[in-house]
Amino acid sequence: MNGFDWPALMRAGLGGLRLMPDEFWRLTPAELRLMLGQGTGAAPLTRSGLDALLAAYPDATQGDGDD
Repeated sequence: MNGFDWPALMRAGLGGLRLMPDEFWRLTPAELRLMLGQGTGAAPLTRSGLDALLAAYPDATQGDGDD
């Protein structure tokens, strides 16, 4: 079963976040995840992502006129 773990979500919302029951039930799952600190940022930089950044923005070498 791939449903929500309602007891855990209710403990987190009502106990951890100290939400009132009506506040908890008005939240969307995405809002609850955000409040719990999940999904709040971009995915971590991977090695291939770093390589792409290094290729796009190489370090300047001395004498490039970036003094």
